[in-house]
Formats: sequence, C-alpha cells, structure tokens
Amino acid sequence: MKKDFIEEVTWRGMVHDVMPGTQEHLNEEVRAAYVGIDPTADSLHVGHLVGVMLLKHFQLSGHKPVALIGGATGMIGDPSGKSEERNLLDEETLAKNQAALKKQLSKFLDFESDVENAAILVNNYDWMKEFSFIDFIRDVGKHITVNYMMSKDSVKKRLDASSNVGLSFTEFTYQLVQGYDFLHLYRHYACSFQMGGSDQWGNITTGTEMIRRIDQGKGFALTCPLITKADGAKFGKTASGNIWLDPQRTSPFKFYQFWLNTSDEDAEKFIKIFTFRSQDEIKTLIAKHKENPHLRHVQKALAEDLTITVHSETDLENAQKATQVLFGKSTFEDLASIDEKTFLDVFEGVPQAEISTEELIGLDLTEALTTASGFMKSKSEARRALKQNSISINKEKVKEGRTLSSEDLINDKYILIGKGKKQNYLLVAKSA
Repeated sequence: MKKDFIEEVTWRGMVHDVMPGTQEHLNEEVRAAYVGIDPTADSLHVGHLVGVMLLKHFQLSGHKPVALIGGATGMIGDPSGKSEERNLLDEETLAKNQAALKKQLSKFLDFESDVENAAILVNNYDWMKEFSFIDFIRDVGKHITVNYMMSKDSVKKRLDASSNVGLSFTEFTYQLVQGYDFLHLYRHYACSFQMGGSDQWGNITTGTEMIRRIDQGKGFALTCPLITKADGAKFGKTASGNIWLDPQRTSPFKFYQFWLNTSDEDAEKFIKIFTFRSQDEIKTLIAKHKENPHLRHVQKALAEDLTITVHSETDLENAQKATQVLFGKSTFEDLASIDEKTFLDVFEGVPQAEISTEELIGLDLTEALTTASGFMKSKSEARRALKQNSISINKEKVKEGRTLSSEDLINDKYILIGKGKKQNYLLVAKSA
C-alpha cells in the first residue's frame, strides 16, 4: 500500500502550512507537485534536503515529483528571507550547475523508470528566455495588482523604513516569475501542487492566484518549517561553511561527522525529516537512545542512512574507519586503510612539518620530535616522554632509540606522531 502523503510528512514534522482541500485533491488521482531549487552552485547542500525529501515522499506516495531548476529566477534573485540581492549567473554556468544537480537528485528521485509517477526535471529558463518584457507585463503582470504584491511579507520586510537596503524592481517582480512557473507547469504538466520552505508561502500563493485568475483553475500549496538547530545556530552551516552533497566540496567523512555530531534534541527531529525509517522504527530507536545516550544510536543511524544515500556504502565504511582513527583505538593498518583525502580531513588543523624523504628515512626519533619538527622543545623533554611511554608513531607506542623508516610512511608520505591521547603532529615526506 502506498502511503498517505499528508499524513506521512505531518508526523515527520515537515508541515508548516497547507492549503485547505489539499488532502482531498491528492486522494482523487495521481497528482504532480514541484519544488524549486536554486541553481547558483554546482551542488546541493543539506539545506536543500528538506525540499528533496518532500519530493521523495511524494513519489513514494504514488504521485509525480517535479524538480524545477530556477535558471531564470537564479538570474534575478529572490528577496525572501534575504537582506540583499544575490549574484546573477550566466547561461553556461547555469547549464553546468543543472547537470550536476540532476546527478545528485537522482540519488533520491527516480527519473529513469517508465512508471506513471517517474520524476521529471525542468528549468524555468527554458520557457522564460523567449518571453519579451512586453508579453510578460501584458499576459501575466496585468492579472496581479501591485497592492497584492506589496502585501507579501518578503516585500514588506525589505521596504521597512528601518532597512537601508531597499528592494530593486528586479527582485520585486520575482514573485510574478515564480507565480508564472506554477501556471506554466499547471498548463503543460498538469502540476497542481507546489511545495517549499515556509518563507516561500507568499511566492507560492501568487502562483495559485495566477492559476485561479488566468486559467480559472485551482492550485494547492504546502510549506515546511525552516529547519533550525536547538542552540539557535543555522542548520547546515559549520565554521568552514555549508555542508555540501558534492564530495569535492564536503568530503564523505566531514558529511558523516556533521550528522554524527548532532545534538540529541536535533537528532530526534532530523531522523524523522532526513531518513526514510518508519514511525515505529524511529520510536524504538529513540527509546534505545534514551537508555544509553552516550552510545548515540540516533545520530549513528542518521549519519549512516544519509552517507549511504548521498555517497555510498564504501564511503560510509571509510568515514567510520576514519572516525575510529580519530576517536577510538586504532593501528597503523587502520590509518593506512583510509584514502589520503580522508586522512587529511581527519587530521585537519594538526601541526605539521615538511622534511625531505631522504632526510626522514633513518632519522632518530628524538631528532624527529625536536630539531626536525619542533613538536617538542628539547631533546631532554623528548627522552622523558619516550621513557614515560607516552609517544606513538602511527598510533603505536615507541621507545627511545627508534629510527624512522619507509615502512612508517602512510600513503608513502605521512608519519603521525602522537603524545598522549590528544596531541598529534604530522611529518610530511617531501620528494626532492
């Protein structure tokens, strides 16, 4: 049996507003719904995932998801929730971004099969690029009054007297362009339903208003809450920036760590929104977590599910190995088993020194700890630490008199020196 879409996303905490009559509309037959996606980068980030999950649940409920790449709107900029205009992109960049986004969306949505509710990807630039300004204001603009447009919160906030930013005509017309997208999809794809973040309610309802006024039809809408973290910090942001789905921008290890480090309160919310686990399964998992919070059952399930979906099972295994290296007991074999990029991610920020391979091979350990690296201030301090059995090479304890060899090199390049449990230092072999 297919799931009831509204019921499913409601228990998952993914509904902020829903237009009256939506449930009945979806119960009648297979419907199409769309979510707009900003193409200003060549990768989605975790902030996009709520909309993507809505589309996936829609497809799992037997309906047809439409992912709309905002090529035209990406050239304009949306005032919703923003204090200033964004950079505008050229056509070539938008096309490149669209191809990259479809590849990522394909990990969630079925675009390829011949079933009735296979997902489709559209770009509003395809129907907006030939639209002349005169045609647009004549065929679209005349149906929506300025009074109606001014009533939208996204416009009112930017026109507030306390704001020095103001609102350009370009951005003021954004809601007309997004509204026309809905009308176009309604006409050409029988798409009668739009979903988005709660900050998009004004733009979405402009679309339903156009469908009503111009085509005497009926459009429906649902918005989800904007995801926030319990501590008030912005979801999906870290000190180093966005958490991206592209492994070149955010490595699978860092992606895995992002979810693993979620607070208990957030994890209980996120496991419902970002995984496909059932209500009973999640209840059982949360109960298990509360019995032994230190084992972080919910965070591990969340991190595992998302890393497999966005990356792969192999990437998950590597991320788990790397996590063990960073926080658990590990061996030289464990260190050597992770790829170089992940290795560098694990030890990001660890002080390091470059030494020629020729100089490094055969180097006395006391020299390596002091003169060669500066890890320790003096040879007497190094000898004392070695006698106290607190120095390790590649996670294995070593004693005084040891010299470094080519067999110590990880990825033929790195030697990890440790003192105690928390102090690490990297020696990097530099070829001549």
